Amino acid sequence: MNSYSAGNWLRLCGLPLLFAVSGCGEEPLRELFGSYTPHERYEQALREAGLDQTALGSDWIAAAGAALDAAITVSTPYREESYLDPREAMATAYRVPLRRGQRVEATFESEPDSSYQVFIDLFLIPTRPGATPRRLASADSLERELDYVAWREGDYLIRIQPELLRGGRYSISIVVRPSLRFPVYGHDTTAIGSWYGDPRDGGRRRHQGLDIFAPRGTPVLAAADGVVRSTRSNRLGGNVVWLRDNLGRTHYYAHLDTQVVRRGERVQAGDTLGFVGNTGNARTTPPHLHFGIYSRGSFDPYPALQQLPTTPVSFTGDRSLIGEFVRVTRVGAPIQALPTTSSSILAELPLHTPLQVEAGTGAYYRVRSPDGTVGFVAARLTEPLESPIRREVVTSGAMLLSDPVSTAVALEVVAAGAEVPVLGTFGDFLFVQGPSGSTGWLASP
Repeated sequence: MNSYSAGNWLRLCGLPLLFAVSGCGEEPLRELFGSYTPHERYEQALREAGLDQTALGSDWIAAAGAALDAAITVSTPYREESYLDPREAMATAYRVPLRRGQRVEATFESEPDSSYQVFIDLFLIPTRPGATPRRLASADSLERELDYVAWREGDYLIRIQPELLRGGRYSISIVVRPSLRFPVYGHDTTAIGSWYGDPRDGGRRRHQGLDIFAPRGTPVLAAADGVVRSTRSNRLGGNVVWLRDNLGRTHYYAHLDTQVVRRGERVQAGDTLGFVGNTGNARTTPPHLHFGIYSRGSFDPYPALQQLPTTPVSFTGDRSLIGEFVRVTRVGAPIQALPTTSSSILAELPLHTPLQVEAGTGAYYRVRSPDGTVGFVAARLTEPLESPIRREVVTSGAMLLSDPVSTAVALEVVAAGAEVPVLGTFGDFLFVQGPSGSTGWLASP
């Protein structure tokens, strides 16, 4: 194992200062690091300082990749409380499904220290097997918030990783919101009467937008900040407005009774563009707005407008147990894929199985079982290891092991005749407190 030299320790402690000085001006930072993300800049600084050759530095770099491979699948809105051990190089990733047009927001909060750098990066999981996740966005390492609008439907990864030797208790919230304002005043998605992809002309074509029904004269609003590209009248759309938003998407507002904006006009979300009507080929239908959105072809606007729940469930478990061990109090207690009773069951646990609590969310702990299974278990089905379930006398000398397998790392020798408190069991192993006070595994006698 490599050790830190005095010079390396000084350079490690100086990394935050390096970023603080570099961040004072954009050009010096660009000259020094190019177009790297904050995470890449920090990793590059580790390598420049030679810290990638140390155990802790190489572990930090490896943890970043390992987190993506072991991402935790969550459903939004999601909030969990967890712990980052500053003595270890750690990273955590969350897997979130997104539809095109949805906005995802991730917010990191820490206590008691909120001054250290946290790197938050977002990746798209490729559909091609074996391909590497593609980094799409990164948060400022001191602002601790990431905001991104999905350009394609798929599964995304949000990875968090603190700088070396920093950590503590933290919470992360992940919320999915619409990226567009609803384009008809006083209405919401319940006013949609015809959907994207609905058949038209006897099935010869598909509807390339949403029809939002409202009384004639209801204001039609800009769904985002942008620039009016065109206002015209045509046979199909009647009176229409084309608007290009600040993300490069083109909005199409059709069948307006009248338009009140002009080409080249800059508007903000919520500004009035015109009024609901039934011009064009909608003359025989009730007044409505046809709303479409285009970027390299049309796509369904609904996910960009849909209002989803945004208030995560508060954690109701014992915060003091995060980072500690608990044990199962019921035979067959399930570890589940998500923190809900309806999610799939990953494993059913024997009575007194020890579990390491990695985080808490709602009424659940996110845990790691002795065989490495990671999932969620209801907090009410566990108890802290405050007292042993029994005591065991070691009949012959044995090794206290790091894991419940015979090939695990030996932690210490337990002499014959020693009496040890048994805190839990798993398979043919006992989870005990050794003579020195540390916990580990002994093979059952």
